[in-house]
Order: sequence, then C-alpha cells, then structure tokens
Amino acid sequence: MSLPSLHIDINQPGFIKDPYEKLASLRKEMPVYHDPVWDKVFFTRHSDIAALLKDKRLGRTMLHRYSRDEIGWPPPDPREAPFRRYQDNVFMDMEADAHSRIRSLVTKVFTPKRVESMRATLERTTHKLIDSVEASGKADFVHDIAEPLPVIMIASLLGIPDEQIQYLRPWSNAIVKMYELGYTDQQVEEANRAATEFMEMIGGLAAERRVKPQDDLITELVQVEEKGDKLTEDELRATAIFLLNAGHEATVNGSSLGLRALFQKPDQLKALKEAVAQGNTSLLKTGIDEMLRYETPLPMFERYVIEDMDFNGVQLKRGTEVALMYISGNRDETRFTQPNELILSREDNPLLTFGLGTHYCLGAPLARLELQVLFSVLFTRCPNVRPAGEAEFSSGFVIRGLEKLPIEF
Repeated sequence: MSLPSLHIDINQPGFIKDPYEKLASLRKEMPVYHDPVWDKVFFTRHSDIAALLKDKRLGRTMLHRYSRDEIGWPPPDPREAPFRRYQDNVFMDMEADAHSRIRSLVTKVFTPKRVESMRATLERTTHKLIDSVEASGKADFVHDIAEPLPVIMIASLLGIPDEQIQYLRPWSNAIVKMYELGYTDQQVEEANRAATEFMEMIGGLAAERRVKPQDDLITELVQVEEKGDKLTEDELRATAIFLLNAGHEATVNGSSLGLRALFQKPDQLKALKEAVAQGNTSLLKTGIDEMLRYETPLPMFERYVIEDMDFNGVQLKRGTEVALMYISGNRDETRFTQPNELILSREDNPLLTFGLGTHYCLGAPLARLELQVLFSVLFTRCPNVRPAGEAEFSSGFVIRGLEKLPIEF
C-alpha cells in the first residue's frame, strides 16, 4: 500500500488547543499517512496503535540490534552530549535485555505498596496547597495546585531535600522540551544545563545515602540488587530523574486538562462533586481514567521499525519512525461509544494514555492516585469551584497541557 503524504503542523496553537475535528477526519479518510516534514508515519486509529505498541518489530530504539553505520544514523550530535548522558540511561527508551534489566530492578523498589503508602502525605499536601489560596477565593489551578503537588510528592518519594525542590520543575521543563518536534538551539542548551545539574544533584544524594541510608527511593535505588546486578551510577541518576519527569508531567497536565473538561461538562462536574460528597470512590476511579482518555496529556509517542514489516498492508521499512497518536486513538468512534463525550462512569475504557505492552507506564498507579486524591480534596474543600477566566494552553503538542487555568471558589 502506498502511503498518502500530508504535513500537519502539530505545534500550531489552534491544533494544540483542539485537534479533534482534524483527527476524526484523518481516522476516517487517512488513518495512516507519511508526514514529509517530520519524516514519520502517523497512525491515528485505536486498533492500529494498540497493535503496534505490542509489536516486537518496533522499538523505542534500534541500537540494541544494529550499529549506527548499519542503519545509516549519523554520530550523536556532540552539542547534545550532556542531555544524551541522561537520556541514554533512561530504561523506558531501551529495548530487550537492557530495558528488562533496569525495569526489573526499579520495580523491586517502586512497588504498589510504596505508592499506596503515599496517600496520607498526598492528602496533607493537597490540603496545604488549597490552604495557601483559599483565603483569596481565587487561584491559578496550574501554578498554585497542579504543578507543585506532584513535584512535592516525587521529591518526598525520592528523598530530595526541601531546599532543592525549587529546582525540579524548571529542570524538568527544560529537559522535556527535547521531546517536542522541532526544538531550538536554545532549548538544547537549556536541556543540557538542566540535565547536568540534575544528574549532579542526584549523584550527590546517592553518595550520601550509601553512607547514611534513609527511608526513601534514592536509598533503595542505591541498594537494590538482583542476582548480583545493580544499577550503574548513571543509570541510578537517570532513573531518579525520569521518575520525576514522567511522574509529574502526566499529573500536572492530566489534572488541569481534566478540570477544564469538567468545567465544560457541568452535568459531569455535578455528578463528580456529589460522588465525592457521598464518598463514592467508584465514580472517582472511573472518572480519572475517563478524563485521561478525553484529554490526553501525552498525545504522541514514537517507535522505530526494527525490521522491514507488513502491517495490515502498509509496508514499513527498517528505520522508519512511527508516530502513534494516542490522542486520536482515545477518541476513536470505532472503539468508544460517544467518544467525544466525557462520561465519568465509563467502564469499557481501554485508554491508550499509559501505553501498552513492554513499555507500559511504570508510574500509572501513582498518577491515578494523585489525581484521585487531588479531585477528592478539591471538591470537598471547594465544592463551588468554577472557572474565572480562559484557560491558556502551553506551546507543545507532544507534552500537551495548560499554562494557566484561573479558578475561583
């Protein structure tokens, strides 16, 4: 099958704010296409995306199978060396044994029990954040509540001292800009600086924990061992940074986009407020997944074609970059009933937001817990919360969220 060619500027503000009509048209008329500007093959249908996420012929990298010369890749850009030192040690961007090895070590310490143990701290922290704005009767939900909450929680989980928490969000913001399509030279410089400073901080804390262990995740990452294997120094540093970056981006953007969606659907907002008041946790649980389906905070993930393949008649050559549009699959009318409606009680909800297969998001339980606690406390404390102005979207699509969401209560 010959692929149609189409370029969409996914970084265009109008598309970032509301891509859904265009994506619906693509699912119907051009579900698979090649974008010559980005040089990627885009997939927009839920069934294709779900299948490709579990297909071993695709991967987050190809370097576990081939050298750069074999696949025609140029040497790494030396200007990105500090950032690459971090990124090349992130296990979610690895494949095969390298991925399995580090993921196995990390899952020994980042357990469901540890995540659940954070519930009480999450509740206290959320109450404190609301305390700080309650007297004024208004706030910027993104800046005052959604952003600080997951950063504070991940910092507490890792064991990062309070005086260093202020650097985490700016560092993370700089690093994740490198995942957008079309980043600038200035963004490279900022990401390099952030990665270097972040790696040095984690390295210093790890050295301290080797001498004086504490009840935190950095200590456990230092100590974790499986069959004599341990994390290298750079693997440990990169893993800690990745847990912060991944662990808070979905929560910040998921909670702010979710609240904006609730404001636009007053019947669902009313139902959720009533459920919280009545202690109905089932609607809160299904509702969080529904918000993350309805407005996908991480809309697109990429894979490389590791070997020539035929996928439903589409010929994909080795080395092709595939862009999987989660944000489109999550609104696919062939998989979801009333996909463009926010239905908090939706139970048949195979959302793509956390991925599928080998690289399924390790932090999904924590993200869900943070959002459940946040909305539970918010609607308990501020049952009359309402919008106080227009929401403003951030400039990126790959990591899609809000810059501002004014609220009053």
